[in-house]
Amino acid sequence: MVQLKFLGAASQVTGSCFLLTANGLNFLVDCGLYQEREFQARNWEPFPFPPAKINYILLTHAHLDHCGLIPKLAREGFRGRILCTPPSAELLPIVLLDTAKIQEEDAQIKKKRHEKEGRRGPYPEIPLYTVADVEKVLPLVQPVDYHRLVKLGPGVEVAFNEAGHILGSAIVEVRLEDNQESRRLLFSGDLGQWNKPLIRDPETFNQADYLVLESTYGDREHDHPEQVAERLAENVNRVVSRGGNLVIPTFAIERAQELMFHLSRLVRLKKIPQLPVFLDSPMAVSVTNVFGHFLKYLDEESRALFSSGENPFEFPGLKLVQSFEESRLIEKVRGSAIIMAGSGMCTGGRIKQHLVSNISRQESTILFVGYQARGTLGRQILEGQSPVRIYGQMYQVRATIDQIQGFSAHADRAQLWKWLKSFSQPPRTIFLVHGEKEVIHNFAHEIVSETGWPVEVPDYLDEYPLN
Repeated sequence: MVQLKFLGAASQVTGSCFLLTANGLNFLVDCGLYQEREFQARNWEPFPFPPAKINYILLTHAHLDHCGLIPKLAREGFRGRILCTPPSAELLPIVLLDTAKIQEEDAQIKKKRHEKEGRRGPYPEIPLYTVADVEKVLPLVQPVDYHRLVKLGPGVEVAFNEAGHILGSAIVEVRLEDNQESRRLLFSGDLGQWNKPLIRDPETFNQADYLVLESTYGDREHDHPEQVAERLAENVNRVVSRGGNLVIPTFAIERAQELMFHLSRLVRLKKIPQLPVFLDSPMAVSVTNVFGHFLKYLDEESRALFSSGENPFEFPGLKLVQSFEESRLIEKVRGSAIIMAGSGMCTGGRIKQHLVSNISRQESTILFVGYQARGTLGRQILEGQSPVRIYGQMYQVRATIDQIQGFSAHADRAQLWKWLKSFSQPPRTIFLVHGEKEVIHNFAHEIVSETGWPVEVPDYLDEYPLN
């Protein structure tokens, strides 16, 4: 019997984790961190399965909400193999080591603050996992190139296909043979957009028996690609005219590099003035270097730029910030600057310090260029909440708040439909995941109304037999 259990990203966005049991093997597709505030307690709870019984993790990509609980899984007994694409294999230690360090630092800061305030927080004042936990994970990683079919056991084969989301992102394809019956399962991971800078377009398929499909933007459409650069230039020129800063909460993988791609072009075309541009994220700096190792995985336009010597990650004014001391010096810069820092949802990292310095300044702009999960600080700011709590203190929001949807690494509603329409026959079942509850249900209703295809919207811990 084949069973599929939904352990995360079920009727919510983050915490991607799906347990597939087939032919005597147990697979996890992803093992991600919960980032919405209302679900964060799950990060600390025991896994709803024995970690030692998991044979494989099939990792779609190296974003934290897809990989961020792997060190905890390993600490609690997982000793199987982690299969992912070669770029993901190089990105994974960067992401997990950075997160472990932040976990350790945040635990120390919280402990000191709570001792000073004479209280305890809702979560333990210990790190979720440590650098030592991450180091135990790394020997378990096995790179698998795109389109290579890997046999994992009797009647079980797996392949990774381009998802177009970030460098190394994959649609996981599982082929099962059981009692002379074959099944093809597709796990979309996070689907990207077509015609984006740097990353190749998502691959399409004409057939699958079961489809686990993301729906993050199943209710809206992004800005046109040409509008992205125009709106970015408008935001830069506005803060320059006011004498403020442009603060951009930035995801370290893909978003930071896409921002640099656009900013370098705007500077060279003189659409924006030359001014200090800080990439204040050691992880993003390390990730940017990884892009140079995998040029063959980039799109044709980006490969041509590198070949011509016009590196899109190098331009006048750009400063790659590594140390904490360098980060603190950004506050002393006179005049306007562009500050890109993580985390992308403002849940941790150096972006919080830059928000403290700028969120109450009318001259500055906080520009969001990615999805903000419900309950995160980024979502609170974007929805107009004021004051907001940062580092235990309340700050009035006086800065201009803006968002450019076209930067998203996720496919929007129209692009999800474009991907679905590549199927020449209906899947037996489509499972919709990675969406806020109302979005995911609306998109499910739309699919059923338009196609008549069977759609399920799983909840946390729901389990389905795949007959």
